[in-house]
Amino acid sequence: MPRLFALDHNFPDPIVSVLSDFQAEAELVRVDRIDPRMPDLDDWELLLALHHHASPWDGLITTDSSMLNQAPELAALIQTKLTLVVAIESGHNPVKASGLLFAYLGGICKRTQPDAPQVWTLNAASNPHREPWDFLKRVAAHNNRDVDDVWAECRLTPAQLAHDPLSPA
Repeated sequence: MPRLFALDHNFPDPIVSVLSDFQAEAELVRVDRIDPRMPDLDDWELLLALHHHASPWDGLITTDSSMLNQAPELAALIQTKLTLVVAIESGHNPVKASGLLFAYLGGICKRTQPDAPQVWTLNAASNPHREPWDFLKRVAAHNNRDVDDVWAECRLTPAQLAHDPLSPA
């Protein structure tokens, strides 16, 4: 049975609708579709409203990381035993937040416990680039070879480099 999560308004409908078709672990419903009054509630009240709702809500998915710094919200989360999923480090970028959500949603659904409050923080670090040479060194080491030998064997000749493989011969 899929988990049932309320989704805050920061996740764009078109993206969520398309991606929802490719996962069966959760049903995601925007809070304004659960009840049009929900978007106007304080976050702690929203958790309480989900707890008292006729549907068996597993929790709330949001981009509002400030909830993690608010005692009333945390107290309501603990007492309602809901799950809070927060896409942090997405910078107000709804596409990035949606990608984070769907990357982690399956695992969260498998590990969410309906009788215990949980917080899942989702983030994607913005890592600096890495040098391709470092990867070539790793490949060489994995094959117990010297990187210079692998380079000499695999590098393109000037003629190969100059030829476009899609151009007519």
